[in-house]
Amino acid sequence: MSDEYVVLADAHGRPSGTADKATVHTDDTPLHFAFSAYLVDSRGRVLLTRRALSKIAWPGVWTNSFCGHPGPGESTPDAIRRRAAQELGIDPDNLTDIREVLGDFSYRATDSSGIVENEICPVYVVSLRDDSPLNPHPDEVDSSFWIAADQLFAAVDAAPPAFSPWLVKELGDDRLRAELARTAS
Repeated sequence: MSDEYVVLADAHGRPSGTADKATVHTDDTPLHFAFSAYLVDSRGRVLLTRRALSKIAWPGVWTNSFCGHPGPGESTPDAIRRRAAQELGIDPDNLTDIREVLGDFSYRATDSSGIVENEICPVYVVSLRDDSPLNPHPDEVDSSFWIAADQLFAAVDAAPPAFSPWLVKELGDDRLRAELARTAS
């Protein structure tokens, strides 16, 4: 068991309890709250990460910058700061802007091992202060690189199976593409 809990959701999208994060992701994952974040630098590039090979769901898959779950009583912006530090080794003070872009995003997907993601998962674009170092945690991130937004869109459009299903679905929404393109200009 871990010391991290996720907030479960009922069929109407309201909090309905908590569960230990270490036990919640199975072949019958209950609906729960999460977030997805796209980190952008001052040049408008987006950080892509490859999930660690030790991850229970979608190991080794290329995805957005980082994801996570707000804990009980934790705001999503606070969870974003916490996970940026835990996953990418970023000092939370170097996050200069946290913008919710897709507040209504949710998805359910099953990976090839049968593990299910079932999340109410608002999507954020997060700005990183210039010259902020990254120190990805190897249990979270196998590798990462910065990519121009238009190159990311072209890659996802050309080869969607190479990316996490949530990234593909998120980037299928013109609101997120517009916000990432705006940061690139």
